[in-house]
Amino acid sequence: MTAPVPGFVAGTWQLDPAHSTVSFSVRHLVTKFRGRFVDVSATLTTADRVEDSAVEAQVRTASISTGNPDRDAHLRTPDFFDSEQHPEIAFVSTGVSGSGDEYQVTGDLTIRGVTRSVTLDTEIGGIATSPYGQTVLGVEAETRIRREDFGLEWNAALETGGVLLGSDVRIRIEAEFILQAA
Repeated sequence: MTAPVPGFVAGTWQLDPAHSTVSFSVRHLVTKFRGRFVDVSATLTTADRVEDSAVEAQVRTASISTGNPDRDAHLRTPDFFDSEQHPEIAFVSTGVSGSGDEYQVTGDLTIRGVTRSVTLDTEIGGIATSPYGQTVLGVEAETRIRREDFGLEWNAALETGGVLLGSDVRIRIEAEFILQAA
């Protein structure tokens, strides 16, 4: 099998959190609002065959940031992430398929102690050498989940009918990984 992108090598890669974003969007009334998690970590283990690669990631729920401190505080409560009882969101891959620079990474996503299988549509953005001599791999990934499937059930009924928050949550990851020395 040929490498998916020039420079692809087997090895262990650590997430560079300074150059990575884990964000989400969900419907609120008539539009979508966005947020992100600031404290994230991940290890990507690439293999000679991309399909044999694996990733594990952790997100600290208390690091949620939506640009509104009051909303962030509410999202940390038992109404949503319950950060005190469930400090992390975790993802552990179970399979990789695809070719070239487009892959589907399937894995177990755990939120609030509930684990469900999800598939991340993933694109390898490329591999480059940083100004510091590090080998860097860029990845973009996206999936959608139903928040209630993970125990995120809080909502408010509207006087005009319907509810305040939508069920579908779009998760988007833009990440740079740094190849670790063997």
